[in-house]
Amino acid sequence: MTHPRIVTDADRNHPVYVVWELTMRCDHACAHCGSRAVQPRENELSRDEVFAVADQLARLGTREVTLIGGEAYLYPGIEAVIAHLTHHGIRVTMQTGGRGVNPMRAKAMARAGLKAIGFSVDGTPEAHDVLRDSKGSHAAALAGMRNARDAGMAVTANTQVNRLNKDVLAETADILHDAGARVWRCQLTVPMGRAADRPEWILEPYMIPEVIDDIAAIQVRYAQKAHAEGLPPNRIFNVMLGNNLGYYGPHEVLLRSHPGKSAMHWTGCQAGVFQIGIESDGKVKACPSLPTAPYVGGNIRDLSVEQIFHEAPELNFIQNRTTDELWGFCASCEYGELCGAGCSFTAHCTLGKRGNMPFCYHRATTLAERGRRERLVRVEEAEGLPYDFGRFELVEEDAP
Repeated sequence: MTHPRIVTDADRNHPVYVVWELTMRCDHACAHCGSRAVQPRENELSRDEVFAVADQLARLGTREVTLIGGEAYLYPGIEAVIAHLTHHGIRVTMQTGGRGVNPMRAKAMARAGLKAIGFSVDGTPEAHDVLRDSKGSHAAALAGMRNARDAGMAVTANTQVNRLNKDVLAETADILHDAGARVWRCQLTVPMGRAADRPEWILEPYMIPEVIDDIAAIQVRYAQKAHAEGLPPNRIFNVMLGNNLGYYGPHEVLLRSHPGKSAMHWTGCQAGVFQIGIESDGKVKACPSLPTAPYVGGNIRDLSVEQIFHEAPELNFIQNRTTDELWGFCASCEYGELCGAGCSFTAHCTLGKRGNMPFCYHRATTLAERGRRERLVRVEEAEGLPYDFGRFELVEEDAP
């Protein structure tokens, strides 16, 4: 049996970063939404309960909280929540679809202390509006970006990459750059929630190298443009890979590092190491993206955040796991011990358990060198619940 990944007490001493779903209420009903958001949960935390949890996070030393939904700005008294967290010295950010970020709301949230806001823009208008199941959603998101920027907040963007938008990534980058995004983070659409009902939208594993090559070319183009204009590294439009897109290809350092700063590469899933996710009814997970059923460590109505963070095995699986968890291709991969089979939630929602990551640059190119490739076949459908998933099996075949 191999030794567990080494995580120091300082690393796991407190939840440094928290992603907090304040409400499931949403002004979209996106066709690829992992939480199937639209209506609020019946038993969402009251404002007093939210304040009490915020107080706990402050005592634990949390440095940053990202508010999500649904749409976090639809939570009653959102400005008061932002102000309460800010009062504790916690940096507050938000991730949003942006439809309701009008000038008045943007200014109010900025006054309350919201420092940065990330907008989900999934391609060009044609692809985005299909994925969001709302005509005009793309234009509304770009308007929200302008409103947030005018209110003085840092603006970033993220895109879920799938078969509907993989061929328009360069156009998407230009749209987001022109809208004032400082950072563009790309991640995969995962078969969770409503996206699990649309398997034809999910990328095949063999498509990953082409997608990452395209993203790297975009970053190089913008870096060259910045250099030609004499801009410093911190002015480069920074294109980055999300945690479920990679791994260990020729662009790994380029797409995980900030321009002008130390080189970075993937070092394994960090769920529960220094971060947690809180759902709007008080359930706590090691990462906000993890499917709910297998990964809830407790509810803050029953236990303190500190108890759940330190004691729940559902939150401590990264610290305690070994390479014995790896299976399939990942079990024999030379990066297995460091990588830990990539993003836990993506592997689990795709293949039914973590430990084998099909969406991997190194894996796809290794198989291609052997004249082989992998594709997904759905064998179980999702139940129709928030953060649910079905199951796919991998078929290895000759590459054309």
